[in-house]
Amino acid sequence: MWTRTSSEVHQTVVIGLGNPLMADDGLGLAALERLRSEWSIPADVVLVDGGTWGMSLLPTIEDAQRVLLLDAVRAGAPPGTLHVVERDDLPRYLTTKLSPHQVDLRDVLALAELRGTLPRDTVVIGLEPDLVELSSELSPALRGHLDEVVAATLARLAHWGHTVEPRREAAHA
Repeated sequence: MWTRTSSEVHQTVVIGLGNPLMADDGLGLAALERLRSEWSIPADVVLVDGGTWGMSLLPTIEDAQRVLLLDAVRAGAPPGTLHVVERDDLPRYLTTKLSPHQVDLRDVLALAELRGTLPRDTVVIGLEPDLVELSSELSPALRGHLDEVVAATLARLAHWGHTVEPRREAAHA
């Protein structure tokens, strides 16, 4: 089993996933940006722009005690439906590749599971996508529900013992 020192372990890592040039696929990054800009995140919570990093995310996941993944989640529900997927319900298996460059989150989770390093507290929070096509904006269906993803993320962080507070607006002169 892979071992790590306690100095390398981050208590909680929140990873925003997706491609911001493919409409709703950029949901995880939009939610992560909302967290960064509107909330004061404690030092024991690390926000990571995971974008389309693929296997490069493995060390980040392995070095965490808890992982919260923000992403579009295709489960066959109506667009904008909030999904909270707990670790035991996450698809973790190695996928068939059309190219050696093609790696997705399931592969990363499968490898962490095989290595015995997938954190016990691993959760995905996201929305059912409506449009996954070339666009730098979320569809109206997802834009209208982005606050739900942020609220579910804040609730999970609170459940895990983290105190997250709204950022104070700068005083206007």
